[in-house]
Amino acid sequence: MDGATERLYLDALDTLSDTVRLPARPGLLAAARTRRRPMPPVPAWAEPYAARVAAMDALLASADPADWDTVVVEGWNVQELVAHLAAKDGLLAAAVGAPVGGPPVTADDADGRTAEVQEHQRGRPPELTRADWRAQADALCGRLSAMGDGDIVDQGGFAAPAADHVLARMLETWIHTDDAAKAIGLALPLPLPAHIRPAADLCVRLLPLTMLVSGRDGSGRAAHVTLTGEGGGEWDVALGLGETVAATQVRITCDVVEFCFLLSGRGRPEEFAAEIEGDRDLGREILLSAPALSGP
Repeated sequence: MDGATERLYLDALDTLSDTVRLPARPGLLAAARTRRRPMPPVPAWAEPYAARVAAMDALLASADPADWDTVVVEGWNVQELVAHLAAKDGLLAAAVGAPVGGPPVTADDADGRTAEVQEHQRGRPPELTRADWRAQADALCGRLSAMGDGDIVDQGGFAAPAADHVLARMLETWIHTDDAAKAIGLALPLPLPAHIRPAADLCVRLLPLTMLVSGRDGSGRAAHVTLTGEGGGEWDVALGLGETVAATQVRITCDVVEFCFLLSGRGRPEEFAAEIEGDRDLGREILLSAPALSGP
């Protein structure tokens, strides 16, 4: 393990001890704590997001100066990617009444706000971009501590429980941290199984919406989804919005992490590795529509 990768793993270990109070070797934790600040306390339902913020911060702390110019996704380099995360976090912060960092908010959509924040950060030292993103994420976590997971939050016209909005931020932070890690050649530890599970649950519950958005009719149909690996589980999901499961027509089995990445727009859905039993055409429809809500 090279020095940068070891540092990232140390920071990840420290993150896990902070969020779930895991026992760990004191020497390793002491080494990690000299390298990053801890996350503020958050309620249990927001811990998956807080842990992914800490993991991304650890990755950025391990980046060499040249790494910040590495192109990651959408033609964005690492600094522009961090600005994108700050923009998306800021939209949720505004929706829940937390402080919003960066320039004044004149665009309340993801693309518009991303453009504003990226322009604001352009030409600034990357470490300042990192500091701005992290300070806003900390402020958001602080606000979440005063909220309940079922509090309805309206962000950009989409009203949902606070926990679901925060899980969406967890997923995007996880995916983009993985994007950046691959681009600069670092190995990224997976989230805790206890953090993967709620993210996977959100992904399964989104399937009726991904079907609708992709123009596929899921009404009157349902699927049994089995996600394997740590953090996985089994779900019966109605594919029509607002419907309940009467009987399932298809069974889909696949890896839980790969499924989360599929919903997040990573990989080719037509080549996605899954076992499909029953209505195979419906199974392929579900998988093909899965990334419909993903964006940059």
